Amino acid sequence: MTHYYIEAFKTIQLSAYRFGESPYAHHYTTDETVHGMYCNRFYPLKLNDAEDPVPMYWKLRNDVLLYDVPEKPLEIIGPDAGKLLDKVLTCKASTLKVGRARYGIACREDGTVLMDGVLMRLEKERFWYVKANGEFLTWLQANGLGMDVTVRDPNSRVIQIQGPNALKVLDAAMEGDLSPDFKYFHCGMFNLGGQLHWVSRTGWTGEAGVEIYANSGPEPTDHDVLWQHLMQCGEPFGMTFSSASSMGIRRVEAGILDNGSDIEPDLTPFGAGLGQFVNFKKDSFIGKAALENADRTKLLFGLTCADQTPATGMQVLQDGMVVGHITIGTWSPTLDIGIGYVRFFEPSVSGDWLGQTVQLQDASGQLHLSKVVDLPFFDHEKQIPRKAFTKHSA
Repeated sequence: MTHYYIEAFKTIQLSAYRFGESPYAHHYTTDETVHGMYCNRFYPLKLNDAEDPVPMYWKLRNDVLLYDVPEKPLEIIGPDAGKLLDKVLTCKASTLKVGRARYGIACREDGTVLMDGVLMRLEKERFWYVKANGEFLTWLQANGLGMDVTVRDPNSRVIQIQGPNALKVLDAAMEGDLSPDFKYFHCGMFNLGGQLHWVSRTGWTGEAGVEIYANSGPEPTDHDVLWQHLMQCGEPFGMTFSSASSMGIRRVEAGILDNGSDIEPDLTPFGAGLGQFVNFKKDSFIGKAALENADRTKLLFGLTCADQTPATGMQVLQDGMVVGHITIGTWSPTLDIGIGYVRFFEPSVSGDWLGQTVQLQDASGQLHLSKVVDLPFFDHEKQIPRKAFTKHSA
């Protein structure tokens, strides 16, 4: 059987005017590189049309890869920074410790998800919110009117190092100074080849990994020096550069959701299966009243199919009726099965969707038996990214 890795995009030519080109792009870009756009930033979807993501996928799972990613931090700074974030996020921001990160969802007044991202506390009155695709800067600024707080774009570009050897590469880049206490969702300012950079133990792959944030000022990053330093330190561990194609497969396996595509605009955190990230103990936050009275039925699940690769837009049927659609899909090399996210329109008439058999309709109209499963597709306790760091012995 041929396994297809479905690409949910079309290739068009687009001017870089007004959009962000990566300062690292010249290290990998050729005339054949296909770029995507996220947060108004270009990033490499694939290096050429003949690229096979599977070998790099296995290198990600077994070794280490470096990615140039487009995610975009926003800086919230000032005496009322925690107050503003408590107002707009469903998590408790003001209690976050310096050097720690936390997943945070922002909702509209009706309780639907507006934005999600990772919140980090750099200093007592300074936070970064690494947001998903879409506008959020003006939302924060508008909700901060009358508060002693500044919201700005620090213009930081991000590199991810992901895979079982990622922390060993970081340790080498720090000349052996990485502490074993640097755990999952920890972050801090580290010296990497003579330049200070904020680093978080997070990522978009479900593997162990880190994200390195470049500086735009007052001491701007020398991006070429940083790139060359990381690649040199990663060489003993076999680190190479990869486009996002290998990351895309792994993030689906890991159940990592993309806001606006997987988390569709009409979903609440409950509908997206993210209700555990809503803290009702907070005095108030935007959307709290609506969420307190919201239907808490989960509508977004995983789907597995033995003989077909789910693809964006495919319909899902049960008893001859269309009950949902696929938001993203791929073939899982680890499970050797087609996987994807299924968004159901309504609660199941016979109870929870979890565990039910449905039919996936392909482009030709053929139906394929499929099963509704929980996310992620494996490593439910997230033990892979939480793996303890141990020093490399030469």
